[in-house]
Amino acid sequence: MGFYETYKKFKSYDFESFFENTTKDDVLRVIEKGSKTPEDFLTLLSPAGQDADVLETMAKKSNELTESFFGKTITLFTPLYLSNVCDNGCLYCGFNKNNPVRRGILSLEEVEREGKAINESGIRHIIILTGENRKATPPEYIADCAKILRKYVDSIIIEVYSMSAEEYAMLYNAGVDGFTMFQETYNEDMFPGLHPIGEKGNYKKRLDSPELACMAHYNTVNIGALLGLDDWRKDTFFTGLHAKYLQDKYPGSDIAVSLPRICEHEGITEFEATCSVKDIDLVQAMCAYRVFLPRLGITVSTREPAQLRDKLIGLGVTKMSAGSVTEVGGHAQEAKSDGQFEITDTRSVKEMEEAIRGRGYQPVFKDWYK
Repeated sequence: MGFYETYKKFKSYDFESFFENTTKDDVLRVIEKGSKTPEDFLTLLSPAGQDADVLETMAKKSNELTESFFGKTITLFTPLYLSNVCDNGCLYCGFNKNNPVRRGILSLEEVEREGKAINESGIRHIIILTGENRKATPPEYIADCAKILRKYVDSIIIEVYSMSAEEYAMLYNAGVDGFTMFQETYNEDMFPGLHPIGEKGNYKKRLDSPELACMAHYNTVNIGALLGLDDWRKDTFFTGLHAKYLQDKYPGSDIAVSLPRICEHEGITEFEATCSVKDIDLVQAMCAYRVFLPRLGITVSTREPAQLRDKLIGLGVTKMSAGSVTEVGGHAQEAKSDGQFEITDTRSVKEMEEAIRGRGYQPVFKDWYK
């Protein structure tokens, strides 16, 4: 049946009336509750949750739960773009096939050089990304890259196009142990208009992909919505329900979420975010995730500015990127393409390490089980 059946139950839910009738006392009650329902999660996301005293209480609870389940640690990773060749026409993305940007694909020799450079920076966790074009970057190419990179890092996450169960299993055997895919927005009605060209417009296929990764026994499976495409409260709510579905059904995989907000990108500039997402919204979403799902991994990327990322340490985040580039290559050689979006936190791996230690937390470069 998959998560889609859960989605359908809430697709036509009257969110507006629910939020109008939710009070500060309702939020405080849910914060201290034990096991929480989907409606409890929605209560945590309500406008009443941004009352100063309420949000402070939620933040304290989030901090307690984070340190209880994860300790005072932040895992560091860096992205490696293998290609930005893409068949999709996503209105909000710099990789849009109609966007007149430089395109590139790393050769296996270049992948080797990138892996060495990342290793020398101290990073042992990477995420490898491609545009969504199976001909330019077939699964076999991604597997070959993973085999090379496995010599230099301890964990490889993929963020690529949707694949079959057999292809996910093949990549797992090649050394890939993690998966990331953003649904972008859970608004099924809005989805086709945002993705007018390419396979990414297949809403349900994309929705089912994280479950296929769990079935392939990936250690970590990360999901999320691109905040700003639709009402951030609704997309956060559905992301949380999706995460709970995966956690309950696949206890062998660590389930995580990301909280990306739309950033500036090259070329296609006419797209405007539907919903403004302020810093306080991001804080509320993070704390609500943690209170709803205490074991959930939470990732914050270099899309966010350094000052904000530092303040989020302790509020729920468990994983952060460092030394990031969004161009193809760029770690060991001159980038071969234009970037997907504009990086805001440009600090080096060393600077991120120092910032994390400065907040009283320990940067993790290598998982204990590796």
